[in-house]
Amino acid sequence: MTLSGAFFTVEGNGADEVFRPTDHCRGPWDADSCHAGPPSGLVARAVERLLPDHRLVRLTVELSRPVPHSGFRVEADVARAGRSVATAAARIIDLDGREVACAHTHHLAPAADPLVVAPLDVPFASFDESHEDRFTVARARHDLPAFMGGVETRYGLGSGPDGGPTVMWLRTVPLIEGEDGSGFQRICPLADCGNATSRNGSFDDWAFLNTDLTINLHRQPVGEWFALDSVSIWERDGIGLSDSVLLDVEGRVGRATQTLLIRPA
Repeated sequence: MTLSGAFFTVEGNGADEVFRPTDHCRGPWDADSCHAGPPSGLVARAVERLLPDHRLVRLTVELSRPVPHSGFRVEADVARAGRSVATAAARIIDLDGREVACAHTHHLAPAADPLVVAPLDVPFASFDESHEDRFTVARARHDLPAFMGGVETRYGLGSGPDGGPTVMWLRTVPLIEGEDGSGFQRICPLADCGNATSRNGSFDDWAFLNTDLTINLHRQPVGEWFALDSVSIWERDGIGLSDSVLLDVEGRVGRATQTLLIRPA
């Protein structure tokens, strides 16, 4: 599969930037809304620019409204500029000036010299043992192109697109054409896929929307292919949690969680 395009085009500069989602950014539920992963990548982009001497290690995005496919802005400010620990806050604002999502981030200053630590031998899914297959959600609930058109998909041994505990690898189009984003920015689209990767029911029968996304990374992801090793729990009261280990081809890089709202379709 040959990927082309990007998740966004950009109008304006600096604080006046307006992000225009492409077809690749459209979510599977609603034709007028974005998949939350790419906008989360733009939030990471904004806060990393504010704190270039620190490394972004945690991002939590709270999705109060759908992120509009018509376009939006991202606003970000440093909340605490400590020498070792810093924090920031960000907002996704629609073109009518309404906040549709807010985010809180945590940044740490890397050590000046590499630390000598004993390596921890933790097993992880191997990309070399993965196999090609379709994206976990084969089609959207509308007739327009959507997120699955901007990704290339593979699965770990014993995994596939039918849900349950699953290891899924993705390679995606860039956030912005011609811009080489950080590893944190580039893994965000994948990190928001745990609810679909490890769903406990059919896409035709159930809605399993995430109301937030938290990403913790202990190192910068490298390369083009990233994976999540996901398990989703659906409770009888319609609340759930998707819990995903995040990987690149060299091993584990962190974790992503999503709080889920589950309802019959």
